[in-house]
Amino acid sequence: MTRNLVSQSLIRAVGAKRPPQRIIHHSDRGSQYCSHEYRNLMGHFGLKASMSGKGNCYDNAPMESFWGTLKQELTHHRRYRTRQEAIGDITEYIEIFYNRQRRQARLGFLSPVVYEQRYYAGLVAV
Repeated sequence: MTRNLVSQSLIRAVGAKRPPQRIIHHSDRGSQYCSHEYRNLMGHFGLKASMSGKGNCYDNAPMESFWGTLKQELTHHRRYRTRQEAIGDITEYIEIFYNRQRRQARLGFLSPVVYEQRYYAGLVAV
């Protein structure tokens, strides 16, 4: 991963979600997330940085679990001819299947989108 890749991903995520100021952005300690470019971009969007503790793999366990699920359910079973083909397939998996259809045990067997909607409507307790 490069600084440019994570910066472009952050710009896309902020554009799609429009998060409130001072929302916490958690990452691991990768150099791309520590770069001045990325930190400045986070400041521009009003995001507060949170990083995994040094040597503490449990801080980032939810994301590591997600990447494992994506690999197991999608990418380990496919061979992509181009980067664009991979991007399209992975984007569809995340945006259509994982976020909208795949039920999560830890979310009371709701999809992430339904859980988020119910959370903001005050229908689920944290």
